[in-house]
Amino acid sequence: MTSAGGGLTLLQTCVLSLLVFTGASQFALVGALAAGGNPFTAAAGAFFLGVRNAFYGLRLSQLLALPRAVRPAAAQWVIDETTAVALAQPTRRSARIGFTVTGLTLYVLWNLTTLLGALGAGAIGDTDAWGLDAAGPAVFLALLAPMLKTTLERAVAGLAVFLGLGLLPVLPAGVPVLVAALAAPIALYGAGRRATRNPVDADEAPDEAPKEER
Repeated sequence: MTSAGGGLTLLQTCVLSLLVFTGASQFALVGALAAGGNPFTAAAGAFFLGVRNAFYGLRLSQLLALPRAVRPAAAQWVIDETTAVALAQPTRRSARIGFTVTGLTLYVLWNLTTLLGALGAGAIGDTDAWGLDAAGPAVFLALLAPMLKTTLERAVAGLAVFLGLGLLPVLPAGVPVLVAALAAPIALYGAGRRATRNPVDADEAPDEAPKEER
């Protein structure tokens, strides 16, 4: 529905879901296009969000040790869920089974629900009137909020929001989300500077030894 609300046709929506099997990248691409962004800028944002899957692939290639002929097809299923299931298995055989079952199930259901959602969006008419343009950001917030457990993570998220929203009036659509990616290195740099200014020597002895109780 989000894709339909962003102006993509039924065919475009289904092909996107088939080829780009990672929710974050799909939402980023559709959101940027819906905001009037350049297709290349939108694709760049989706690409950077999907880079993490390449690192998953490096780990899974060692764990699964699949035949070379199978690896290109298996790479399509390298996502958060399949990685988590595969890594949780005690043996290589069970890891392969977990990866395959999880990947096949999610891929089929994801594309089936994409088709149903796009058809449903077409049936309800004007998707903007239903607020579907806000569905993508809402999903991102729902996925992100439970993960922000440390002060540094909250700082990165807050700075990303500040950069993304603050630059909307001055940059072309789709570019602010790319600039917001700078939030992580900026926050990490700031945390490093604070740690340098306030070093904590865990091995330093206290000024006074604790007095024995009488």
